[in-house]
Amino acid sequence: MAVGAVAALAVAVAGCSSGGDSPASSSGVISAVGAENQYANVLGQIGGKYVHVLAIESNPNTDPHAFEASPQVAREVSAAQLVVQNGVGYDTWINKIESASPSSSRKVIVVQNLLGLPDNTPNPHLWYDPRTMPAAATAMAADLSAIQPAHKAYFQANLRKFDASLTPWLHAIAQFKSAHPGVTAATTEPVADYLLTAMGIRNLTPFAFQADIMNGVDPSPEDIALENSLFSQHKVLLFAYNQQVVDALTTSIRLNALNDHVPVVSVYETMPTPGYDYQSWMLAEVHAIEKAVTNKTSTQKL
Repeated sequence: MAVGAVAALAVAVAGCSSGGDSPASSSGVISAVGAENQYANVLGQIGGKYVHVLAIESNPNTDPHAFEASPQVAREVSAAQLVVQNGVGYDTWINKIESASPSSSRKVIVVQNLLGLPDNTPNPHLWYDPRTMPAAATAMAADLSAIQPAHKAYFQANLRKFDASLTPWLHAIAQFKSAHPGVTAATTEPVADYLLTAMGIRNLTPFAFQADIMNGVDPSPEDIALENSLFSQHKVLLFAYNQQVVDALTTSIRLNALNDHVPVVSVYETMPTPGYDYQSWMLAEVHAIEKAVTNKTSTQKL
């Protein structure tokens, strides 16, 4: 999958740039890169017309953990004036590119550092945490303003607009937590764990099982049996399933959940496209979880 993703990405990036100066640098706007498309999306919202943003990891049908950068991607990252990346070991490939082509003028935002998280943070899917994007967007506005001070007011206005646009999502989280105490869930991976926690949902899947699936390790037979028992014994009200990383084991677990009438909610590691921005994606996930709990309705694909 990684090879196919790299090949597809190289073609896509080549369509955006033809070597030498990128469209951004030749037109005077800021050339920026988001390691994952959710960060690129928010960066585009903050930068607006003064930023040309490239999203690197954007294929919802591939495993971001297995991503390998192509030479074309390396050139794009090396030429960027601003890079936004997740950290916590999730996108280490971009660190290698930055180290191989150091630049004193390149600004790099590592979201892990904004949140003060250690390197051994077990769950790297930081964008599901409601604290993450406000902090990231603030850093984006500050760095864009440092690169183009003349447009600081524009970037700050976009930041205020972005922060306000998160209100429906944050309100939906708070409303669910208040209306549905004591909800339990199972998962394949810790993709949406931060969101589940914010909604007051207790994840009964052992983290060892989640980490094994996330890292491509076969879980123990005991952990697999425990996971399936959460459905057969009706201990959970929903099953959050990583739609982006699927194999025979996770497929069988999903089918077991459905057979035991436990609604399935698909979650994603990169923003589903087209049709979504970060805000609408996160709100859609909350609505899908709410439908699972209130109506026993599955949302197997956004």
